[in-house]
Amino acid sequence: MKKTLIILNLLFFFQLSAQKTVSAVQWQEDLRFIQNTIHKDYSFLFVKTTKEQFDTQVEVLYKDIPNLQEHEIIVGMSRIISLFKYGHTYVSFHQKPFEFSELPFNLHEFNDGIYIQGTHKNYPNAVGAKVIAVEGKPISDVLKAIEPTVEVENPQYFKAYGINNIRYPEILHAQKLTKTLQNKVVLTLEKNDKIFTQPFTALPKGERVPTNRGYVHQNEHWLDARDQSTTPLYLKYLDKVYYSQYLAKEKAMYVRHSRIQDEAGESTKNFYARVFNEIETGDVEKLIIDLRLNGGGNNYLNKDVIKSIMESRKINKVGKLFIIIGRRTYSACQNLVNEIDNYTNAIFVGEPTAENVNFWGDNRPVTLPNSAIDISLSYLWWQDKPALENADWIVPGIPVTMSFDEYVSNQDPVLEAALTFVVQDFKPKPMEYITDLYVSGQTQKLAEELPKMIQDPRYAFCDFETELNKKGNILLQSGRVPQIQGSIQIFSMISQLFPNSASTYKHLGEAYTALQDTHKAREVLKKAISLDINGKIGKAAKEMLLEIDKL
Repeated sequence: MKKTLIILNLLFFFQLSAQKTVSAVQWQEDLRFIQNTIHKDYSFLFVKTTKEQFDTQVEVLYKDIPNLQEHEIIVGMSRIISLFKYGHTYVSFHQKPFEFSELPFNLHEFNDGIYIQGTHKNYPNAVGAKVIAVEGKPISDVLKAIEPTVEVENPQYFKAYGINNIRYPEILHAQKLTKTLQNKVVLTLEKNDKIFTQPFTALPKGERVPTNRGYVHQNEHWLDARDQSTTPLYLKYLDKVYYSQYLAKEKAMYVRHSRIQDEAGESTKNFYARVFNEIETGDVEKLIIDLRLNGGGNNYLNKDVIKSIMESRKINKVGKLFIIIGRRTYSACQNLVNEIDNYTNAIFVGEPTAENVNFWGDNRPVTLPNSAIDISLSYLWWQDKPALENADWIVPGIPVTMSFDEYVSNQDPVLEAALTFVVQDFKPKPMEYITDLYVSGQTQKLAEELPKMIQDPRYAFCDFETELNKKGNILLQSGRVPQIQGSIQIFSMISQLFPNSASTYKHLGEAYTALQDTHKAREVLKKAISLDINGKIGKAAKEMLLEIDKL
């Protein structure tokens, strides 16, 4: 027995010895390693941040490392890697032996606030409560504090994947939301018109909040705020990659597709072949494909979906095809909605997607030499649309969000909007329609249609001012006189539609300068300055004016 105890003690000792302590100098070496690696092999990622900004943040962390705890160093590295703002480029907080703890709740942002959507059964009073504060700090301030630790591709990505960084005690401490690293964190909550505090104790290291497609689902250990008597279509059969259901009352086929991968027993190709066969042979007037929970997968499977839609004369028409998108529409599914937007007559419904239209994806791990932490860095550029048409996301033609009460009561306002939408000359791609009018010389119709569309609430999703300026800039950047003259026509039209657009007047100044009409250039640049006296546009206009005065 004594021998056995001695052996066990020795094994425990050797295990502790194997957990190599990383010194401050070694962490600094790791930081230099990732800095040099990025400059050498991943410099293409410097798109949304500059090399100078990156290096500045590296130096700040490098100097701070001797005064930081290990979790603070890891969070510091995450802040640096998050500067690139690509969702596939990040530092995971679930890497042994440095794995972070998790507080036992799941947050979800609805259109009326951030709520505890799910929590461990030990906290029944907290489930379904609105979050007011964390450790006494307003939730708005907390979100601002944790955002730098998230690889925020766009605001939707933060809503979907970022806000739950609140449940890491290590991040709360590193971002100075708590004074020390705490195993217990207190949230201020509101429920049934009452405000109360709720302390949460972190789960044991290695245990995680069990989410599926962004939600905690109720079982013997975890609670969901949603009424469990029924389940809405978008949350049904989440164990399946895709499923379909015919809605007889609406004569609509509903498809929920939650991953870009083949289902065991039925490939993507065969699934959509079956669905479209039912559509062609049945009494179906609409197809709704729900991609709001689809976080991506294998891009090469998208072709079968696109081909099926394009080949269907019955469905590939405006008002017949609706695609539900949202904050978890991401990665390979972003590619899918890009292609749907390019090649079909779909109307998008819901919220914007979580990824840029064109983006750096498909990461590979870069292992740091001392800590052995993996840094995930993107290396493949995905571009489904022309560079000039890049955007932060795909926006819905029918924007719809969900309230907490709608979630709790199993309502689905997004699906309802798709089922009840009446087309009535609706243009799902308004800028494409406007461009066609301009190119075909239908200037009178354009002059009549454009102001109406700008005022039409159905087109609230389209930023006409920005998009029209993009079109004008394409002509301006050509450097050819006829195109520059065309850009002046477009910018002049925008200035009439949006008389307070400082950027439009600045662009007009650039166009007149290119044509050497300095008198008109000065006039419009002064207008730009007056509209944005202390802003970036006003500053740029002042610099242009100074250059003109030197001529």
